[in-house]
Amino acid sequence: MRKADLINKISDKTGIPKVDVLVTLETMFKEIKGSLTSGENLYVRGFGSFIVKKRAAKIGRNIKKNIAVAIPEHFIPAFKPAKEFMKDIKNAGIKVEPKFDAESDD
Repeated sequence: MRKADLINKISDKTGIPKVDVLVTLETMFKEIKGSLTSGENLYVRGFGSFIVKKRAAKIGRNIKKNIAVAIPEHFIPAFKPAKEFMKDIKNAGIKVEPKFDAESDD
């Protein structure tokens, strides 16, 4: 599902014009980014948490040049689903189909 599909679905279910849904969704994304950028985690009860994780400094390798590269400590955004959300997904009985057919690659 893409953002446009989500906007259409919300608009159809609520009767709110698509433009208003788009503005609301964009504002929500902007506020989540702003919250995480300022170092503040965001908790949505029953859905999950948008958090900032700290990655420790480490030594990586540039494969093309075969040299060690120092990767400094940095922060990344992450999402941790709530227990209720995880339970709903587990009980949904989702069947994931492969995106390609391995037998047709002759």
